[in-house]
Amino acid sequence: MSTQFKEYKGLDLPTVASEVLDFWKKQQIFEKSVTTREGNQPFVFFEGPPSANGLPGIHHVMARAIKDIFCRYKTQKGYQVKRKAGWDTHGLPVELGTEKELGITKEDIGKTISIEAYNEACKRTVMRYTDVWNDLTEKMGYWVDMNDPYVTYKSKYMESVWWLLKQIYDKGLMYKGYTIQPYSPKSGTGLSSHEVNQPGAYRDVTDTTIVAQFKAKNETLPSFLQGFGDIHILAWTTTPWTLPSNTALTVGPKIDYVLVKTFNQYTFEPVNVVLAKNLVAKQFGKGFFASEDDADFTNYKAGDKQIPFKILTEAKGKDLVGIRYEQLLPLVLPYQNPENAFRVISGDFVTTEDGTGIVHTAPTFGADDAKVAKEATPEVPPMLVQDENGTLVPLVDLQGKFIAGLGDLSGKYVKNEYYDAGTAPEKSVDVEIAIRLKEENKAFKVEKYVHSYPHSWRTDEPLLYYPLDSWFIKVTEVKDRMFDLNETINWKPKATGEGRFGNWLKNANDWNLSRSRYWGIPLPIWRTEDKTEEIIIGSVEQLYNEIEKSIVAGLQKENPFKGFEIGNMDESNYDLVDLHKNVVDKITLVSPSGKPMNRETDLIDVWFDSGAMPYAQWHYPFENKDKIDQNKDFPADFIAEGVDQTRGWFYTLHAIGTLVFDKVAYKNVVSNGLVLDKNGQKMSKRLGNATDPFDTIAEYGPDATRWYMISNANPWDNLKFDIEGIAEVRRKFFGTLYNTYSFFALYANIDNFKYTEAEIPVKERPEIDQWIISELNTLIANVDSYYADYEPTKAARAISDFVQENLSNWYVRLCRRRFWKGEYAQDKIAAYQTLYTCLLAVSKLGAPIAPFFMDALYRDLTQATKSENFDSVHLAEFPQSVENYVNKTLESKMEKAQTISSLVLSLRKKEMIKVRQPLQKVMIPVLDANQKAQIEAVSDLIKAEVNVKEIELLDDASDILIKQIKPNFKTLGPRFGKDMGLISKQIQSFSPEQINLLDTLGFLDIAISGKTITLSKDDVEISSQDIEGWLVANANGITVALDITISESLKEEGIARELVNRIQNLRKDSGFEVTDKIKVVLQNNAELEQAVNANLKYIQTETLTESLIFEANVTNGTEIAFDQIETKIIISK
Repeated sequence: MSTQFKEYKGLDLPTVASEVLDFWKKQQIFEKSVTTREGNQPFVFFEGPPSANGLPGIHHVMARAIKDIFCRYKTQKGYQVKRKAGWDTHGLPVELGTEKELGITKEDIGKTISIEAYNEACKRTVMRYTDVWNDLTEKMGYWVDMNDPYVTYKSKYMESVWWLLKQIYDKGLMYKGYTIQPYSPKSGTGLSSHEVNQPGAYRDVTDTTIVAQFKAKNETLPSFLQGFGDIHILAWTTTPWTLPSNTALTVGPKIDYVLVKTFNQYTFEPVNVVLAKNLVAKQFGKGFFASEDDADFTNYKAGDKQIPFKILTEAKGKDLVGIRYEQLLPLVLPYQNPENAFRVISGDFVTTEDGTGIVHTAPTFGADDAKVAKEATPEVPPMLVQDENGTLVPLVDLQGKFIAGLGDLSGKYVKNEYYDAGTAPEKSVDVEIAIRLKEENKAFKVEKYVHSYPHSWRTDEPLLYYPLDSWFIKVTEVKDRMFDLNETINWKPKATGEGRFGNWLKNANDWNLSRSRYWGIPLPIWRTEDKTEEIIIGSVEQLYNEIEKSIVAGLQKENPFKGFEIGNMDESNYDLVDLHKNVVDKITLVSPSGKPMNRETDLIDVWFDSGAMPYAQWHYPFENKDKIDQNKDFPADFIAEGVDQTRGWFYTLHAIGTLVFDKVAYKNVVSNGLVLDKNGQKMSKRLGNATDPFDTIAEYGPDATRWYMISNANPWDNLKFDIEGIAEVRRKFFGTLYNTYSFFALYANIDNFKYTEAEIPVKERPEIDQWIISELNTLIANVDSYYADYEPTKAARAISDFVQENLSNWYVRLCRRRFWKGEYAQDKIAAYQTLYTCLLAVSKLGAPIAPFFMDALYRDLTQATKSENFDSVHLAEFPQSVENYVNKTLESKMEKAQTISSLVLSLRKKEMIKVRQPLQKVMIPVLDANQKAQIEAVSDLIKAEVNVKEIELLDDASDILIKQIKPNFKTLGPRFGKDMGLISKQIQSFSPEQINLLDTLGFLDIAISGKTITLSKDDVEISSQDIEGWLVANANGITVALDITISESLKEEGIARELVNRIQNLRKDSGFEVTDKIKVVLQNNAELEQAVNANLKYIQTETLTESLIFEANVTNGTEIAFDQIETKIIISK
C-alpha cells in the first residue's frame, strides 16, 4: 500500500461513493460496525417499515438520511447499534395496486377470483420493488440490515400481533359496536379516526348545498305558531344525498328561533319559515329586504328582484321540540318504528355559526345524528330498510350507490368521484335532488359552498360516514396514561409532541380495528352465531389445540396446520402455517357449550401491524423474550419518520406500548417535514415536478444530496428541494474540503510528511495553529452536542462554516507559504500536523451526514500515516474536545481579525479596488483597552489579509466617524404594534452615546409611555457616514474606515502583484513543479518596468525567478494585460 497521500485529478463525488460502497461490501464494514461494539451499551433503533409495492422518491432519501445520521453517530460514540430492516406488506396500498393489476374490484373477490388466489397475487406484488428499494438504500448510504428483515406477512410476525391483541382483549379493552364510522367506498372498508386525520385528508371542496323547507304538520304546532297558515322548518345541508335518509330535525334548546314571513325565491309562493334568530341576516341577505309594510307583501309578484321578509314571532328551541313534519323525500319509510320519525328533537351540539341553526338529522350517516336520535324520547329510528335477505340496510350501499327502490336515484353514486374516470354524469345526485326540491317548493336556497371534507388517505376519494359493525380498542380508557407517557418522550420538534401529538392524545377516540378487506392480519376472534360465546386466539399453539378440539367435536374435518410442531421455532416449521384470511376463515372452532364458532370476518387495521414491530420483529414472546422483558431492544432510543406519522406509526407504536406494556415504545423521535419542489409545491408525477432520487444521486453523489437536504432546513421543517442547491453544496462545501485536502496532500508528499515526527506541543506552535486547534475543539464540542440533541442541521452548518471560513478561507490561505516555502523544520511540521489534525477530525465529524466522502478522506489520511488503525471512519471513535486546547480569548481575537478583514474586503469590492492593489491605511475606533489589545495582536495578519500598509486604532473617533441610526420597521411592527411610532421617533433622536451603547452591547433599554422596553440591534439599522477620501462600514460592533487614495508607489506595488499572479498561472499552465526555478523575459513597457524595478526582490521570491529581463521584442511570448498595461512574457526553466 502506498505511503503517499492519495492525490486526485478532480472532485467526482459519484465515483468516490461507488468506490467506497465497493470497499464497504468487500470489507463488511457495516457488519463490523455492529460486531466491533459487541458488549457495549446498545442504542436501540426501530425502522419504520416501508411498503415495497411502490417506488421510492426523493423524500425517502431525506427520511432515511435522518435515521442513518444518528445511528452512525452513536456507533462512533461506542454504542452497539443494530438496525433491522422491515417491510410493511399488508393493507390498502397493496390491495388497491393488486386489484388494478388484475383488473378487478373488491366485489369480484370471492366471486371471479378466489380469496386464496387474490392473496397470493397480493403476496407477489407487495415485494415487487424490493430490489429497487435495496438499491436506493445502498446507493444513498443508509445502513440497515436488509439480509434479515422483519416481514409483516410472515406467520411469526402475525402470531406476535395476535398475542398483543389477546393481551388487550384480556384486559377488557376490546369491544364490538355498531357505530357510524368513516368509510371508503373505493376501498370497501371503514377507517380509524387517526387515518382520517392524516395530513391532507381534510380538503376544501366545493359542494352543492341546500337550505331545505320541511313542511310542519299543523296539528302538531304549538299554540304560539297556530294561525299563521302553513309553516316550513328550514335546515341546511352540505350533503344533499343524505336528505332521503332524514328522520329528524334537531334544534338547540336554548337557541332563539323566529318565524319569518317571506316568499320562496324559486317558486315565488308565500312561505312562513322557522330558523335561528341569529342567522336571519345570513339567510335573508342578497335579494331580500326587511319590511313591516303589508303593501310590500301584497304587491310582490313573481320575478321581482327584491323579496320582502318580516319576523312574525319568536321562541326558544325547547318550545319547538315535538313538532312533526312531512317527509321531505317520501321514497321509503324506516323499517323500524316509522311512527317515531320526522319530528323535531333537541341537541346541545347545535350552533348558530352557520346554516339555519336547525340540523337536518340522518342517523344513518352521522355520528352526532345517531347519538342525538338515540337519546331522544322516543328514540328516532335511522333510515334502514329491508333488503332481499331481510337484512336492515341503509339507502346507500357499500359501494356508495343508492339501493334499488328509490326511483330515479337508484343505482347512482352519491358522489361523482366514485364513478370510473370519464363516466360520471354531468349532474351529480346532489344537483338532481336540489332541482327536484326547487320544483316541489321544498328548497329555500341552493348554492355552491366551499368547506373542508375528509378524503381517503390512500384512494383520494371523499369518505362517507356509514353505519358499520366493528371491533374497537378502548383507547379512551388509556388516553390519559398515553398523554402522561408522551410527556417523557423527547420530540423534535417539541411543538409536534406537545401540540399536534399531545392534543391528539387528549381527544383520542376508540380505535376502530376492523377492516373489511382480504390481505392483512385477520382478527383472531371466533364467535358463536348467537354471539353469546367467543374466544380470542393469541398463538399458533392455542389455535392448533382449539382446532384439534373442534375435530373431536365433529365440527372441523382436518387441521390445516397438520405437521406443525408446537415449540419448534424453525422457519421451516412456521412455513407450514398460514394465518391469512383464506385459511383461517375455513376453520370452525367449538365453544365451551359445544356450539360451532366462526371467525369474525374482519381483518385488523394495518397500522396495528406496523405499531407491533418492536415485538413482532423478534417473534416476541415466543422467542427473544429478553429483548423486550430485559429492555435489550425495547424501548427504542430513537425513531424517525414523516410528520404524517403522528396519526400513523408514531401513534400506533405509542398506543400498543401503553395498552400492553404501560411503557413508551420510543424515547426520542424526529418528525421530519415534507420535501416540496423549489416553489413550495408538493411533488408528484402528475405535476411533473417530482425529482428522481437515482438520477440525483448519479449526478451529484449521495454525500452532496444528503448534506444539502440536512443543512438546508431543519428536518422537521418542509424542505423546498432545489437541484441547484445540491450543486452549490458540492461546489462550496465539498469543493472547498477537497481543495484543502489536495493542497495538503500535494505539499505533504513533496516534503514526505508522514506524521512520524514527535507531536509538537500545541502551545509551542504559532498562534494561528493554536487558534485553528482551539476553533476545532470548540467545533467538536458543539457538533457532539448537536448530534446528541438530534439537531443535524446545526451540526452540518457548523462543520461547513468551519471548513469554508476558518480552515480554508483563513487558516490555509494565511499559512500557505509555510507549506511551500522554507526548510522542513518545526514551523512547517507544525503546519502539517495542525492541518492533518483538522482534516482528520472533520472526516469524523461529517461522517454521519456524508458517509462516503468522509470515509474516503479518513482513509486517505490514515493509510499514509498509520496514525489510526481503523479500517473505516465508521469504525473509528468520535473525536473528543480537549478543553485545554480551547482558547476563547484567541478565538475572539481572530474573530475580530476576520470581521475587520471582511469589512475591508467588502469596501474594496464596493469601490472595485482589487485586493492585489495595496492601500495605505485602515482606521478602527476601539471601545476599550481590551479590544484595542486584541486588534493590535492581529494587526499584522489583517494588514496581510486585506493588503493595507497600516492600521490606526482610534480611542475617540467621535469627531471622525459619525454613526447614524434608523428604525427597522420589519421587527418593530410585530413586536410593539401601536407603540411603534413613538419608539421610532425616539430611536431617530438617539444621542451618539446611545447609538454606541446599542451597537456595542447589542441592546438598550428605553422608556415609552411610562414603561421600559428593551431594543435589540435587530430593531435598528446602524451605519457610519462616509468621510471624504475614505469608505466606512461596520458589523458585529466594529467599524472600519478605509483610505482609498492610491499613491504612485502603491500603484507600482499593485502592478507587481498582478505580474506575480500572471507568472504563477503560467508556471502552472506550463506544468512546472512547485520547486522549479525559472527565468522570465518581458517585452518592454515603461510603466511595468518601473514597477518591476521597485519591487524586483518581491517578484523573484514569490515566483522562484532567478532572472528577469526586459527586451524590445518578445516573439512567441504569451500576451498578458492588466491595469491598462499590455505586454508579452516568456518563462523557462
